[in-house]
Amino acid sequence: MLTLRHLQGDADGLDLEWNDGTRHRLAWRVLRDRCPCATCMSAPPIAVPQDPGFLPVISHAETLPLKAIGMRPVGNYAYAVQFSDGHSTGIYSLDFLRQLGEEQGVPR
Repeated sequence: MLTLRHLQGDADGLDLEWNDGTRHRLAWRVLRDRCPCATCMSAPPIAVPQDPGFLPVISHAETLPLKAIGMRPVGNYAYAVQFSDGHSTGIYSLDFLRQLGEEQGVPR
């Protein structure tokens, strides 16, 4: 059974150590970009207008470096992350975190 031995976040990302000794580091941006919530999974890609004079309107939070401002366990199988951009509905299962770690290819 897949379990976490150690979980530690810092300003830039999340360090994970699994019960089989494998370690991964996931940047907060990777976690936010791969959010598994229904809103993020069903959102169409944002079309960027070709007009070079176009300036997108973004919130103040979006101008700051992305970080996690909170994280809590969800049962014994997942973690919910609250991001500095206000997003907090993603539930990251242990299986999904392991998959992301393997895809990133950044063992610790």
